[in-house]
Amino acid sequence: MACTTILVGKKASYDGSTMIARNDDGHFGVKKMVIVSPDKQPRKYKSKIAHLEIDLPDNPMSYTSTPSVDGKDGIWAANGINEANVAMTATETLTSNPMVLGADPYVRYQERKGNRKEVPGGIGEEDIVVLVLPYIKTAREGVLRLGSLLEKYGTYEANGIAFSDKNEIWWLETIGGHHWIAKRVKDDEYVMMPNQFGIDSFDLEDAFGKKKEHLCSKDLREFIKDNHLNLNKGKDFNPRYVFGSHSDADHVYNTPRAWFIGRYFNPSLKWDGENADYKPESDNIPWSMVPEKKITVEDVKYVLSSYYQGTPYNPYQKADDARKGIYRPIGIARTGVMAILQIRGYLKDKLQGVEWICFGANPFNTVIPIYTSVKKLPKYLTDVTTEVSTENFYWGSRLIGALADHCYGECIQHIERYQLAVPAKGHNFLNEYDKKVTKTKLYILLEEANQLICDMAKKDTIATLNNVLYQASLTMKCNYQRSDN
Repeated sequence: MACTTILVGKKASYDGSTMIARNDDGHFGVKKMVIVSPDKQPRKYKSKIAHLEIDLPDNPMSYTSTPSVDGKDGIWAANGINEANVAMTATETLTSNPMVLGADPYVRYQERKGNRKEVPGGIGEEDIVVLVLPYIKTAREGVLRLGSLLEKYGTYEANGIAFSDKNEIWWLETIGGHHWIAKRVKDDEYVMMPNQFGIDSFDLEDAFGKKKEHLCSKDLREFIKDNHLNLNKGKDFNPRYVFGSHSDADHVYNTPRAWFIGRYFNPSLKWDGENADYKPESDNIPWSMVPEKKITVEDVKYVLSSYYQGTPYNPYQKADDARKGIYRPIGIARTGVMAILQIRGYLKDKLQGVEWICFGANPFNTVIPIYTSVKKLPKYLTDVTTEVSTENFYWGSRLIGALADHCYGECIQHIERYQLAVPAKGHNFLNEYDKKVTKTKLYILLEEANQLICDMAKKDTIATLNNVLYQASLTMKCNYQRSDN
């Protein structure tokens, strides 16, 4: 699934929290947000795509999830925060190369044919959150649990997965069918991940020694050596050269997204012109960097909504430029859900987890904060069906985007006001209820806060939809006035 991920270390964020965020870019997949309680978590899991059965532990924790509504292709939980305040987003579809896949092929499902028995496939994006998030109490534990599952069952695709707790962020990338590497994100850095193998430096000595900031599958050294995969010169080990790709498709689909993210967070570097340090099609854009200022929730939302504003590649610009729209935008039309998973370690446990969530095309939607240490969520998030309705956040957001896109110039002012007002009110609710709950220790109030936030979002979403619908109606081709003659 084509997505974009951003990871923000606690010393790079505005308040000392860790933040991991991802656009879940399916094909207009209908999504909702739910709480999965321990009694709803399966003890025997069977995937729809791979037909793989896995026995699960008997002690799951509750967690948030943003599953697909129809369920015909599986759960696709996408992201969540569990009751131990560990966050996870899965997955970012990655790239690989023929040498890796020749050495360790993907584990594909093989259906029964004639005398050949059915052969289950490995685990994939459909499964990973459900198999891992309910059972981990730290981000590192998430890496180790997922790594053991990959080694045992394999995977049928290339994926990147992020884990975070109040102290750390870890990023895991799969390698072929059964191998993987994972790296701890430095506290003062952010990570930019389009759909491409990302990690650009890795300490194998640490991974096979103290395991302080690097982890990997048990036989990775032998796998690299035996299959002649190491294309690095000298002592430095760049996993991109070994496990990744540098294709023509990457240069229009992937690297431009990393370019825009870096350009936004580190504007003092040269990103434009012939003498630029990094260009949209550069293969050496860093995986992580220290930002020039601390990063806010709104910064993450803006970057994950990007369509190359302020550049010649903006598809909405009026200028007649041949470069317009040539690169895949970050904020793409077919996004199902985007979540910014924030763990605020400076607060009491039940206040730490906040999931900033939005649905539909990010250039035109808005984001709201939801406390995750609750037993139930508002119907505005949970009661979503495949039928269009203005009674939930998903469809309200989809409608606004589809209408505003066709009359961008007339609607953008309404979108900008919407995108400013709703998060501002969201922060206000967080400030109020953080203090109220800290003082009273009445954690049931978090459900009250979530309901008030959703009531506010519904009111502002309907108002914006009304404004956008009016502007779109004025641009209809069947408009006609007597004075038009």
